[in-house]
Amino acid sequence: MPRLELLRFDHAPAVLDFERENRAYFAASVPDRGDEYFAHFDERHHALMAEQDTGLCLFHVLVDGSGAVVGRVNLVDVAEGSAELGYRIAEKAAGRGVATAAVREACGLAATAYGLTTLRAVTTLDNPGSRAVLARTGFVSTGEIRLDGRPGLRFLRDLRTPA
Repeated sequence: MPRLELLRFDHAPAVLDFERENRAYFAASVPDRGDEYFAHFDERHHALMAEQDTGLCLFHVLVDGSGAVVGRVNLVDVAEGSAELGYRIAEKAAGRGVATAAVREACGLAATAYGLTTLRAVTTLDNPGSRAVLARTGFVSTGEIRLDGRPGLRFLRDLRTPA
């Protein structure tokens, strides 16, 4: 099973490969990052590292045995014991429990290493895989929202109770 690691500067080439290899796959369910993201990837990666240094965001990569990135799991807008969880898993790793395991591990880190008590997440209604991962990891739907014009759901996970 891949291991979850806090994002570092030296992850940049593997993250860029991951994003390029999965661009079309991700664009089917989430808004595309756009050409600018790839054209200015190095600056973007440095900006993420600077943001992580503030403690407001905690970016993670899911790395397989060969050192390739097969997923990303991020905790953003960290404040007052809470953060928003976001994740994306490579197409080649989808459907094998990788996302569920990564989100479970991120929830554990959020509670123990980062001292958080709640996590929020959102997904679109047309992303049943993401909704299933959130349900399996203890997230509860708290209401409907719109994400980039698409219907979606908001979720909450109380880290003080077992999933």
